[in-house]
Amino acid sequence: MEEVQGKLITVQTLAEDFRRLGVQAGMTLLVHSSFKSLGEWVAGGPVAVILALEEVLGEEGTLVMPTHSGDLSDPAGWSNPPVPQEWWQSIREQMPVYDPDLTLLRGMGVIPDCFRKQKGVQRSSHPLSSFAAWGKYRDEIINGHGLDHSLGEDSPLARIYELDGRILLLGVGNLNNTSLHLAECRASFAGKKEGVAGAPMMLEGSRQWVEFKEQEWDSDDFVQLAEQFQGETGLITYGHIAAAPTQLIPQREIVDYAVGWMERNRE
Repeated sequence: MEEVQGKLITVQTLAEDFRRLGVQAGMTLLVHSSFKSLGEWVAGGPVAVILALEEVLGEEGTLVMPTHSGDLSDPAGWSNPPVPQEWWQSIREQMPVYDPDLTLLRGMGVIPDCFRKQKGVQRSSHPLSSFAAWGKYRDEIINGHGLDHSLGEDSPLARIYELDGRILLLGVGNLNNTSLHLAECRASFAGKKEGVAGAPMMLEGSRQWVEFKEQEWDSDDFVQLAEQFQGETGLITYGHIAAAPTQLIPQREIVDYAVGWMERNRE
């Protein structure tokens, strides 16, 4: 058998890397992640990443991750892959309802999928754009996640903003930075559009297909926006967690900057 090469990655080495990057005890931290980016051998897998983050944040800290579940969206908008139109109504009527304990994540990665199952973690009630949280401000962040504009003022993102939280991009870039969608909600720019989304939910003891207002999100310019934010402010801390290129970003500052940037640059 071929021997595994490279550095052994453990809870201890990850915690050291997080502290070196600037993660501190007591922070409110929103993490977007790619487990594969860390390297070949992580002792404990994604569990090690979660435990290292919680060790560094401590009892006064709060850890948040996106746990979005796009598989429950309206089939009329599916494109990867699309489904026949004659199936749409049956899917709406028979798709299992959103269940915070059971509903799978889509496109979020293995770290948040593991995190949502940990004792003491709670997941918000939005059927498409939920977040999971652990720690001191868990309930303040998770409770009251409104249906309309799922990444806007009634979302966990806005609560993290109020708590002066930080964003950790672990092996992913600003294309995945959901906090910039909060800026989209707040900014006024030409071409800003609102649509209708839907998902199956339990309401007052019965299964219903629920429709709600949703902005048409656009992340195509997020990388450019973040590069200009760094060029003007220097507030992004770059580093590595194991082999993963990582960014630590003050959420309030980049959201405020992004509102003005979008109003100047979007047409």
